[in-house]
Amino acid sequence: MRRRWRCPAGAVLPALGPPRRPLSSCHVTGDGYKASPPAPRAPLFVLSHGAALPGAAGVAGSPAAAAAAPGFAMGTEGARALVERAAALTLQTGNLLNWGCLRKKCPATPAEEVRDCIQKTLTEWSSKIGQDLNQEILEVLECTVAQAIEKINPEERDELKVSVSSKIAKLFIIGSNSSSIRDAVDLACHALGVAQLDSVIIAPPPVEDGTSLSLEYLQPYWQELENLVQNKKIVAIGTSDLDKTLLEQLYLWAQVKPSSNQVNLASCCVMPPDLTAFAKEFDIQLLTHNDPKELLCEASFQEVLQESIQNTNAHEWIPLWLLRYSVIVKSRGIIKSKGYIMQAKRNAS
Repeated sequence: MRRRWRCPAGAVLPALGPPRRPLSSCHVTGDGYKASPPAPRAPLFVLSHGAALPGAAGVAGSPAAAAAAPGFAMGTEGARALVERAAALTLQTGNLLNWGCLRKKCPATPAEEVRDCIQKTLTEWSSKIGQDLNQEILEVLECTVAQAIEKINPEERDELKVSVSSKIAKLFIIGSNSSSIRDAVDLACHALGVAQLDSVIIAPPPVEDGTSLSLEYLQPYWQELENLVQNKKIVAIGTSDLDKTLLEQLYLWAQVKPSSNQVNLASCCVMPPDLTAFAKEFDIQLLTHNDPKELLCEASFQEVLQESIQNTNAHEWIPLWLLRYSVIVKSRGIIKSKGYIMQAKRNAS
């Protein structure tokens, strides 16, 4: 029986004379027959939901390549039909620690992380939508990645709540409607499977150019947070980027006092002495952060929506708020869960 073998790429074979038939994978050198690298194969187009198709045209990973996949095209058509008919959209990333693709990539900025998370969630969600263009019209779309959703185990909840876990959220108000705060907190509690959040820090929407942040501007947002504290949906509430003067004004006016205040690392390398002294006197925790003033602007969201669901009317969609939550194991100093929740509305006028 004739024995057949394959010479690996880079191997050198002794020159025992010319072979009886051409070796397509070897070439002659001064020392013998050296294996050549294998011929390149046709590229594979790997889609977000795991399907792979042999490539005949285009470049792997390009929009043209993705469009060649029937499942992708069907999902995009169905998703586009739903988006064009909906009035609002709620997006939940689930626990980002369950996303292997995001673990391998270290975002350069918080804004880049948000953008990547929204894009991957929309792409994954759209790939699962059927091709029925006459499917039921939903007023509010729920865009989630099912395998990444992770709620706190009820059996562990009491232990985590009492001793080792802290459920913290930072809310970025993009629109000017303070009533969005309740929607954001309710969705965060539902996503985590808890009755209340331990701490919520609010980042109000940026003020117009030439206008400074004032107590009057903050009051409606803070009153909504106070209502949630009184209704036992939140334990403690905090602020972001307030100087000593404004923090003092808020503290003296508020019924529920701020428990913390975040200071942007870009604005100061050392905590202002007057702010530090005031916080120490009234037991306010000073924290640092590196979030930009606008973590997600309207133009950025519309761009991500257009890239994820092509040929949709992305310009009609306006983000309302974005919430970033974390579940932290205090005794071990690690993050157990982290994710984003956001809501947008369609302005079809």
